[in-house]
Amino acid sequence: MKEMLWHKGGKWPKTVKKTLEDKYPNEPLFKLLDKTAKKSGSLTYTIFEGKRSTFAEVHENANRIANFLVNKGIRKGDRVAIFLPNLPHYPAIFFGILKAGAVAVTCNPMYTASELNFQLSDTEAKIIFCMDDEKFTPTCYDATKNTDIETVVVCSVGKYLPKTKALLGSMFGKIPKSPYYQENITVFYDDIISTTEPTAPKIELNPEEDLALILYTGGTTGTPKGAMLSHRNLYCNILQHDEYVQLITEEFSVDDPLRYRYGEEVLIGALPWYHSYGLTLTMLVAVYVAGTVIVIADPRAGNPPLTVVLESIHKYKGTVLHAVPTMYAAIANHPNVDKYDLSSLNACGSGAAPLPPEVAKKFEEVTGAIVFEGYGLTETSPQTHANPTNKDTRKFGTVGLPIPDTFVKIVDLDTGTKELAIGEDGEIALAGPQIFKGYWNRPEQTAEVFREIDGMRFFLTGDIGHLDEEGFTIITDRKKDMINVSGLKAYPREIEDKLYEHPMVELAAVIGLPREDDPSNEYVKAFIVLKEGETTTEEEFIEWCRDRMAGYKRPRAVEFREELPLSQVGKILRRVLKEEETYQ
Repeated sequence: MKEMLWHKGGKWPKTVKKTLEDKYPNEPLFKLLDKTAKKSGSLTYTIFEGKRSTFAEVHENANRIANFLVNKGIRKGDRVAIFLPNLPHYPAIFFGILKAGAVAVTCNPMYTASELNFQLSDTEAKIIFCMDDEKFTPTCYDATKNTDIETVVVCSVGKYLPKTKALLGSMFGKIPKSPYYQENITVFYDDIISTTEPTAPKIELNPEEDLALILYTGGTTGTPKGAMLSHRNLYCNILQHDEYVQLITEEFSVDDPLRYRYGEEVLIGALPWYHSYGLTLTMLVAVYVAGTVIVIADPRAGNPPLTVVLESIHKYKGTVLHAVPTMYAAIANHPNVDKYDLSSLNACGSGAAPLPPEVAKKFEEVTGAIVFEGYGLTETSPQTHANPTNKDTRKFGTVGLPIPDTFVKIVDLDTGTKELAIGEDGEIALAGPQIFKGYWNRPEQTAEVFREIDGMRFFLTGDIGHLDEEGFTIITDRKKDMINVSGLKAYPREIEDKLYEHPMVELAAVIGLPREDDPSNEYVKAFIVLKEGETTTEEEFIEWCRDRMAGYKRPRAVEFREELPLSQVGKILRRVLKEEETYQ
């Protein structure tokens, strides 16, 4: 890799390689688990409610799931969906799908039946894994209507609880359980594990071309699309991340940094694994470094909220935490934070939203850890940038430097082909081995976001920013119209489409507005023009949305208007609405 601006600016970490081309293996992603299970099978991979599962156990279960899927008729390239919160089942299911030659489709467990139905229909998934739960399971059954789903695998947490907890939970009815099961399509996860042979089927895969994962995103347009990530995309990103992350502390100098320690790291699994941030940088990186993951199904659990995260760090001496800025703020401001020893933390990454410097500083005061902000997208596996992981060379207000083998250009907004000067704002374009293949079944939209520049395939992110003189990337504007709700991405078009299903609605528009208590975070506000003669209230409308949208997408405020601002061709001008709210 030739020397780029960010390598010459004086802030590139001295011990980080600029390229890993000689290190990327030409093998499927599941080989990560095969290797670690063979080398360190007795080490703990997951801890859930105090019960441990080793790499060897997860590896065997992944093989069983792969066999089950093949026996059910799953063939290379078929799609299999995962509709689960973070649970100890997740790694075995994910790797089992890959070992069967299939493609994992990870689904947000907060989705309503109609939202999940869209993903199942779009990918033509044939099997789905869901949690045995009074809410998740019925939602899953409803979502499978008019899809190609033939089998629903129901996953109970009972066997993943310590014996005492499992016994008490069973006695007092506290283990989650669905109110009913559809006999014609239901299979139980526990039965698969107890009856299927732990020998993986032999499947030939091309790591560069064959897909491992389809992750849904609004992309740069807001219309839900499945980003296609290959085995190589994800595998490379894990190695890129591992190479870049290092810490300089009192014990470790710039020339001798602290890096991920094989078999010793304890990663806090608080970010959701249906999202690329949590999946790659926690669940998958843990396999590469033989680290232990503390499985947290609901990070906001506890009283006050987030107590479960603090307890996990304290009890298990957590060393690695990837989170969003709102979580760092909540930990730093937790009323009982002084009761927990958080000094074991030594690597804390922040992404998915801008990291306010004061939040980082306060968190570091409380824990003694270093928080480094990074950047990436669903389409990039996800990581493309990170600040140097030390206080001396990181730059607040930037998303850091491109990680090894990652190229960034700032291009004009009109064509996406003209490279702009240092310091000049334009669209951020990215190239590297972690960049996705394209959008599932959407060739036209795929073509819209790729450009051939200097013989390389660059992805147009839709984010606006510039490079400074040392090669740091500064994002000055988010993707047009995207709403950032606690690190989750809400897209106006998708929400508006749902609002138009209300029989009283004539026109609808939604925007994101900063929360008063946390200006770096947003909430959804809807503007509605009712059909003539119709009347309703804000409360009634918000209640109508409750059963039709995931919580983070639902409007917190609704304003009824006689008309909405329109362009000459009749397009609703969200920009005008936002300006009115911002400057009123």
